[in-house]
Amino acid sequence: GHGAMPGLVVPVGLCPALVSPRGHGAVAGLIVPVVLRYVELKVVSDCHFRKPIHQEHEVLEAAGELNEYRLHKKTKTELERITPDRLFCWCAWSHRVPVLVMVSRVAGVGKTTLVQKFVFDWARGRHYQKFTFVFFFKFRELSEEKISLESLICKNYLGLRDTLSRILQDPEKLLFIFDGLDERKSDLALSRSGSQGLCTKPRDVKPVGVIIASLLKQTLLKGCSVLLTSRPSKLASLEAGIFHRVASIVGFLSKERERYFTNFFRDDKTSREALAYVRDSQVLYTLCYNPSCCWITCTALQPCFTAVTRKLQPMPKTMTQLFDIRGILAHLGWLADYGLANRLLVFDDNYLQAFDVQNSPFLTAFLVENPKSWESCEVTYSFFHLTLQEFFSALVHYLDYQENNLKFVLDNARSCNEGNYEIFSRFLSGPSHPATRAPLERYLGKFSAEVTRHVIGWLSKIDYKKLQSAKEPKEKRKLINVFSLLFESRNSQLVFDMVGQDACMDFSELCLMPVDCTVLAYVLNCCNKIECLILDSCYIQDEGLEKLGSELHKIRELR
Repeated sequence: GHGAMPGLVVPVGLCPALVSPRGHGAVAGLIVPVVLRYVELKVVSDCHFRKPIHQEHEVLEAAGELNEYRLHKKTKTELERITPDRLFCWCAWSHRVPVLVMVSRVAGVGKTTLVQKFVFDWARGRHYQKFTFVFFFKFRELSEEKISLESLICKNYLGLRDTLSRILQDPEKLLFIFDGLDERKSDLALSRSGSQGLCTKPRDVKPVGVIIASLLKQTLLKGCSVLLTSRPSKLASLEAGIFHRVASIVGFLSKERERYFTNFFRDDKTSREALAYVRDSQVLYTLCYNPSCCWITCTALQPCFTAVTRKLQPMPKTMTQLFDIRGILAHLGWLADYGLANRLLVFDDNYLQAFDVQNSPFLTAFLVENPKSWESCEVTYSFFHLTLQEFFSALVHYLDYQENNLKFVLDNARSCNEGNYEIFSRFLSGPSHPATRAPLERYLGKFSAEVTRHVIGWLSKIDYKKLQSAKEPKEKRKLINVFSLLFESRNSQLVFDMVGQDACMDFSELCLMPVDCTVLAYVLNCCNKIECLILDSCYIQDEGLEKLGSELHKIRELR
């Protein structure tokens, strides 16, 4: 029926953030039907735009907020659960059936996969048959050129040229999906007063941002439905009242993680063993709150749990060891490093040429191709996930030591208060320990001893006493983040020298996740004794207490 319209691509996908309409997200040519891997994502209402506080990396922020979502019953009961087939159903907050919907959350949590699964189910007749046509666009594929809505649709859906005028005459049967607002460089033109400067007709030629703003403002195709996705960082620039429903994807709870492992390994015994191992390594388990990180974890662990090779494969314990990937080129690392420093997620051919990676055999292994338009051969590139870009960015300093570049990133990581270097810093700290870098060196050659020396020196200069005396939970979180760096470095002598004897640690009023307790237990293990540890109102519960249990005998006073 109408679901098989010309130009509509029914998605097949591997995981969130790795799927694109042309299948460029397939790793090494592998395509897995979405029905085999997809796990229903939990979506909840979010009655207002929260201006994000960038104190922590988005992946870690998601895990922390999700943990609070699990721990605080009041919060859990106040949130409205929204299944994908109800995104455009009655909204209690706006007191109406929404036509303008925003789905938000952090990178890799499943926004793209959710909307692609939405289209997939619509095309199969599962829901929303009131929409005769669904037009799916990615912001990263939309240029800043002036164009009309008619031309934009025809450019991407070639088969509709002869019938588009008739199709657009019934706006209430149309849904426009724009995925990845955070990948757009400029803001949408939503601040214009009234309809001034906006489109009123499908043939009006305007910048793409104005066209989208006109659809949202309903000056163009009044009555049509629009669904946008974005990371939280972009929400602050939007009008709070423009959307009739704002929804957040909270990621995988424990049951969803278990289901994903089962779907991935396709064998109950193997999936149970892999999940049990990840549960034991709390750092990896926490990352699996994020569906993309869950896929990365399963992919990295798969060789460790196959019948033939499992005894030969080293089991990763830290994030750095998890990303033990062969054949990483320094050129790709410098591209990643430049992008991290300049907040670039998407690279065109000019960037690839500048960093000499345009002919790299690793392009399809680590980068996603994003076509600029469906009728053009030109493409842009992005790493499969921001975390992968951060890994390469950290690793390249060990592969190709350049003193000034290393000093620059260490200074940036030290001074940054927005969490942009949080995961990067962990990846940088990891290879400073011989046990972590040894598996990588087998494939990549010796790492720079100078970088190891600089990184250890950088860690040793952290003002622990200042962090130790923090009173506000936000400042106490910084101390946990520093402990996470020490956990990655696996340098017990460094921990002992930094924390010293008879230390006092006050984490009161700070919600400690199980992964935080794992990190804290490692620090305690490196110390002979602790004068005082305050965990009042930390909500660590049984799981967190179990992580700390073996080290509590070292604490003279526990509160």
